[in-house]
Amino acid sequence: MSASDPQQSDATLYVIHGSHACRAAMLMLAHKQVPYRTVTLPTGAHPTLLRLLGFAGHRKPIRSVNGQTSRSLAALDRMGTVPALKLGAERVQTNRAIARRLEELVPEPPLFPSDPERRREVEAAEEWADETFQMAARRTVLAGALHGLDGIYNRANDGRLGALLARGELLRRINNQAAARVVFGAGSAQAEQALLEELPAMLDRIDGWIAQGVLGGERLNAADFLIAPSLALLAYRLDLREGIEARPLGALVERVLPEPVVATR
Repeated sequence: MSASDPQQSDATLYVIHGSHACRAAMLMLAHKQVPYRTVTLPTGAHPTLLRLLGFAGHRKPIRSVNGQTSRSLAALDRMGTVPALKLGAERVQTNRAIARRLEELVPEPPLFPSDPERRREVEAAEEWADETFQMAARRTVLAGALHGLDGIYNRANDGRLGALLARGELLRRINNQAAARVVFGAGSAQAEQALLEELPAMLDRIDGWIAQGVLGGERLNAADFLIAPSLALLAYRLDLREGIEARPLGALVERVLPEPVVATR
């Protein structure tokens, strides 16, 4: 793949079902008009499969919950995370690394503003989206699904991000239980309550960035592409959906990730 001839790229993006992190990478590739194929790996087995596919994983854990990383989460991070992008012989993991590599290879259209001050603002929003908000959205929806799939939009069979975790409901429930209770520390009532109490301030922060033009501007940027999928994931929770859609950030989600049209008979 080269910046001069992106149409000749050999790009493969490895993802898991319904991942908001993976959708961010897909949005950035589409923004750059880079052709790619998607390979969906089974949730849970994907870190091992990524190692077999030649991805190096991470020397140190890259994710944390409340400032700490459990043994299970650390092990997964060391094995490898999605999105994972293969560009010919090159392999790139994490959205922030993918964004910068794409920016090098295909400068136009850009993922970051040319103005240095505005770029710093976008990069600060991108970092927060990647390190804080993405995990909060993941844990909030995992916790909600523990109460049963009836509280999740269309039982998580489809939506802006597609089916969550797996196509079948039985495997989805199993994956959700393991992820919520074992990996991401979202299995207790106390954890869920804390997440729901912290959420309004996070949404206010996003609305503030929209008001300042950091997000949702004339030209979408890397931070838009990281934040919108996490908002879309949160909106799978029926108790949060209406409140999210009513905010200014609801328009950002609709712009970046329009609700898929459901075929009617």
